Amino acid sequence: MTVSVVTGGLGFVGRHLVDALKARGDDVRVLDLADSGPEGVDYRRVDITDAAAVDGALEGADVVFHNASMVHTSNNRVDEVWAVNRDGARHVVDACRKHGVGRLVYVSSGSVVYDGRDIENGDESLPYAASSQAPYADSKIEAERLTLAANGEGGLRTCALRPHVVYGPGDGRFLPALLRQAKGGRLRFQVGRGTWLSDYTYVSNLIDALLLADEKLAAGAPVGGKAYFITNGEPMPFWDFVKLVLARLDFPPIAFKVPHQIVYGIAAVKETVDSMRGGTFTPENGLSRFAVRYMCTHHYFSIESARRDLGYDPGVSTAEGIEKTCSHLEAIGEV
Repeated sequence: MTVSVVTGGLGFVGRHLVDALKARGDDVRVLDLADSGPEGVDYRRVDITDAAAVDGALEGADVVFHNASMVHTSNNRVDEVWAVNRDGARHVVDACRKHGVGRLVYVSSGSVVYDGRDIENGDESLPYAASSQAPYADSKIEAERLTLAANGEGGLRTCALRPHVVYGPGDGRFLPALLRQAKGGRLRFQVGRGTWLSDYTYVSNLIDALLLADEKLAAGAPVGGKAYFITNGEPMPFWDFVKLVLARLDFPPIAFKVPHQIVYGIAAVKETVDSMRGGTFTPENGLSRFAVRYMCTHHYFSIESARRDLGYDPGVSTAEGIEKTCSHLEAIGEV
């Protein structure tokens, strides 16, 4: 039986991945920070910033899915973000090499190539962003670099997947932030007057890709040391996505548009005040400078490399994913 370890296994993506690995028949080990974990897994309370704890938790693993990270797009609490994202990845890589783990699949981000300018149908030939956009993106770049650089060391094979705007049942960040704004009557305007395309990734599509990456690494396919963009392959304007969600959940439609420069200025002030107070890790509700830049530039990617090398084919369309997600939100009483 394959021993699969999932870091951040109690989070949004982690829970879906754990369920898929259990369905695959794996012996699943979950690492996270809560005092207890789900039934049917070997749960271990592990802080990935603690190298010794990570080392002890990865002994005997066949494959590690390194999913744990800190998503924080404001420019504060920088040391903590780097400790989780970059140092945590280093601890995972070191422990994998020490214990002879065969495969490591890293959950990266499309933001590693985003430098504040338009990306239209970008592929894996894009370089890492040369300019700093946010601690999250910067630290994910370094985590991906060191993970891919470890490929081939001590029998370890590694690859990275770069999803973009992941959504689905159990999302605790993206759509919940939209819902809070909508419920409060504050989601009546669109940031920016242009039309910029963005990619989205329904969570089960990402899970499919993660399992495929592991299978290809196990089979010795030439995917080691490589990164792959994983999306639904259906770019659409960000605000069109939001409007579809609002309409499906019977919230009032967006009534007007606000120049993005105004919102960017507000975000800058909000970040400054937040930083003066020490910084918070709560979702920014779209009000970080990084988030505003993201909303007002093209950023969508080609998934042809993932199709070719991994056999990836998105099984759930963006529209289907919105319906599944909204139905789940209704079922649990969130709307």
